[in-house]
Amino acid sequence: MPRRLALLLVLGLFVLPAGCDGPDFSEAEKATIASLSLSALKPLPPDPTNKYADRPGPAAFGATLFFEQRLSRDGNVACSTCHMIDRQFQDDRPFGVGAGESNRRTMPLAGVAYGPWFFWDGRRDSLWAQALTPLEDLQEHAGTRTAYAHLMTREFKTRYERIFGPLPDMSTLPASAGPRGTPAEQAAWTAMTEDQRDGIDTVFANIGKAIAAFERTIVHKPTRFDRFTDAIAAGRTPEGDAAFTDEEVLGLKLFIGKARCSTCHNGPRFTDEHFHNTGVPPADGKPADLGRETGAPEVLADPFNCLGRFRDGDESACGELLYMVRDGPELRHAYKTPSLRGAATRPPYMHAGQFETLEQVVDHYTAAQQSAGGTSELQPLRLSDREKAALVAFLRTLLEE
Repeated sequence: MPRRLALLLVLGLFVLPAGCDGPDFSEAEKATIASLSLSALKPLPPDPTNKYADRPGPAAFGATLFFEQRLSRDGNVACSTCHMIDRQFQDDRPFGVGAGESNRRTMPLAGVAYGPWFFWDGRRDSLWAQALTPLEDLQEHAGTRTAYAHLMTREFKTRYERIFGPLPDMSTLPASAGPRGTPAEQAAWTAMTEDQRDGIDTVFANIGKAIAAFERTIVHKPTRFDRFTDAIAAGRTPEGDAAFTDEEVLGLKLFIGKARCSTCHNGPRFTDEHFHNTGVPPADGKPADLGRETGAPEVLADPFNCLGRFRDGDESACGELLYMVRDGPELRHAYKTPSLRGAATRPPYMHAGQFETLEQVVDHYTAAQQSAGGTSELQPLRLSDREKAALVAFLRTLLEE
């Protein structure tokens, strides 16, 4: 070693670059890490139940409808009211607020079209069926099907018919009627003929299909983690902002190892798209929420599900619905695994915002408290304070840019 370099090292005036030899991962760890990279995300599969899903015209119309406040009872609520474009298409609230206050957290929309189930409880089985549900929910848009069909006729007739074909004759139909409105609106819906209801339901379904076409264009953005893992996969030492600190490397190792986070938060979207009871406490002041236990029968009863008559294509697309787990104790208080991409900047956490910080989330998983109902899948983790801090540090590398 040159005399000058030796002297500098002794005096502490020269520091070798941190991680100059690259992080030390086993081959198995490298394979798992590579599977989490955005580079491993496959192209978005087609939606056979929505023939408009990947057409530019319906997507553009869906974007208009996504931001349209007149798609609500009072003209003040749009999809974008809760799914805010500058907040990862969510709203930072523990409960979404539209016409009233909902009982659950607004989910972000990036990459949402990859999943087979929608909402925290999976009560819808397609993105377009999901888009319809808030439009009638009394706490969200609170509107009715005929009111929305009248809006299409009055304000969007040319655009609608260019994509979907002729609108039904609305001249004799009630201004506001639907199966989920006020008692008078429900009675008006029942008084309509079956053909009239079918025509309105077709318009309603098409609104959802257009919104879904737009939502399919909302994608994840690369993160520091992706640059880091792509360098590792290529056999390079991550450099610049792609380099991880020792704490972040430890957090990643814990995430895929001892802490068992990747058991559910796996794949490029950091979610298995399934439902788990993790002992999250119920939300204060809200009705009992059983999660997937009520979501499963609801998706089966939905007239807009894959087996319904408003689906495009044939039943071959309906495997998830046909073979889903319909009941059982494992469904009680089970909720969909959310994606962790960008999660560090969108508190609060869990299905009803029960935890305000990532630190509280990690503490919850470490303690593995018993579930208020059903059986939690968690087992206590023996994580030190240093390890818990490292996990949080790693999660912050998933911030989208």
